[in-house]
Amino acid sequence: MGKHMRVSAGAAVAEQFAAWAAGLRAADLPAEVRARAQEALIDHLGLVVSARNEPYVAAVLAGLDSRGTCTAFGHEGGLDMAGAALVNGTAAHGEDYDDTFEGTPMHPGAAVIPAALAAAEHSGAGGEGVLCGIVAGAELMCRMAIVAPMAQHRAGFHPTAVAGAMGAAAAVSVVLGLDAKRTTDALGIAGSMASGIIEYLAEGTWTKRLHPGWAAQSGIRAAHFARGGFRGPRTVFEGEHGFFHAFGIESIPPDVTRITDDLGRRWHFADIAFKPYACGTMVQPFIDCAIALAREGLAVPDIDSILCKVGEGTVHRLWEPLAEKRRPTTPYSAKFSVPYGVAVGLLDQEAGLRQFTEERIRDAALLDLTGRIGYEIDPDDEYPRNYTGTVIATLKDGSTRTARQPHLRGGRRERLPREEIVAKFRANCRFGGWDDARTEALLSSAQSLFMAENMAMLAGFRG
Repeated sequence: MGKHMRVSAGAAVAEQFAAWAAGLRAADLPAEVRARAQEALIDHLGLVVSARNEPYVAAVLAGLDSRGTCTAFGHEGGLDMAGAALVNGTAAHGEDYDDTFEGTPMHPGAAVIPAALAAAEHSGAGGEGVLCGIVAGAELMCRMAIVAPMAQHRAGFHPTAVAGAMGAAAAVSVVLGLDAKRTTDALGIAGSMASGIIEYLAEGTWTKRLHPGWAAQSGIRAAHFARGGFRGPRTVFEGEHGFFHAFGIESIPPDVTRITDDLGRRWHFADIAFKPYACGTMVQPFIDCAIALAREGLAVPDIDSILCKVGEGTVHRLWEPLAEKRRPTTPYSAKFSVPYGVAVGLLDQEAGLRQFTEERIRDAALLDLTGRIGYEIDPDDEYPRNYTGTVIATLKDGSTRTARQPHLRGGRRERLPREEIVAKFRANCRFGGWDDARTEALLSSAQSLFMAENMAMLAGFRG
């Protein structure tokens, strides 16, 4: 048993979770959880369509050589299960606009939803199975996020990537109707498929985009191997060489009881957040501050400098190297830059997909502003328990203007209304080149999918 670990008595952690997941029924789900799953599906599908013409999606498609009966949204023909899940998961996370879990940043939807949809489309499973699969897989990922907060990041791994394989395996096991034993095996197998390092931070390259798609296809493989009788370690979570040993650091000891405590009574998935802006999670409160200042009449030509008060744990991802953050070399790098986010918030009063393009990141007025934005570590910042933003603008006359966002808008403290999620879906489909008729057809299918007998309607959204 892993050093310093607290473990539930009796069965292994994977066995306990698998027993719960295998017995999950749609009737067991509270209204709030069903609503969150519906919102996650709508948000996810819009994001997949939005990225359909992006070069990183084309590169993934070019690397696949298999055809099948599963849908990659917005692309001709069908792919096999793993291929469809890989493409859809990569597209969903590609612009960093997808759902997230507060605490340790985790993106459940991009890993779990494409795996559940592809497995259901291939197997003929119905909407209730997809609903339960999404909830089970996302719930597991959210719980894994609080076992050892920040440990995966500090060990050099992307939490969504490594936990995503486990969540996807759980989701597909539920869709396929695997029993507790086979589900346990699937989780054990997925532990050896989990991967994803965070070196993408160095240059704003594409690998982070790939991570949820890779996790989704890994979960599909793991569940199908388990269904075929392949065995995986029961102690994949708490073992001496298990998940939190491999993807963690000694100074942050894991409490794996958080995976199973209050299962079916406390729903962490109900707390997932939906992003109002197309960039990294911890950037979002600072954009809210910038937009608030702009709406209060702060004029950019009057600004001498801007100071952002930040949590120490965000500096290496969002502020350093400062030269790159002030002048991002790629649109993707700009998504993980607070100076850039603050600048577009002040100048455009929005931060959607159109704010993160090759043309926009080279705008002279914007770059002049980013060069005047700096940071100061606030020892009282609540990160990672809470994502906040404080922006202090010093004007040329010596006066200051301050805005503070006390929490992540779109998260558990201030939810995005369903109509705002739907508006985001429509805007994303338009960005992906779809007309209103096709967009509304996909929205209608998403709203009724959990009641469908099978996933045959998905084939209508290829091409």
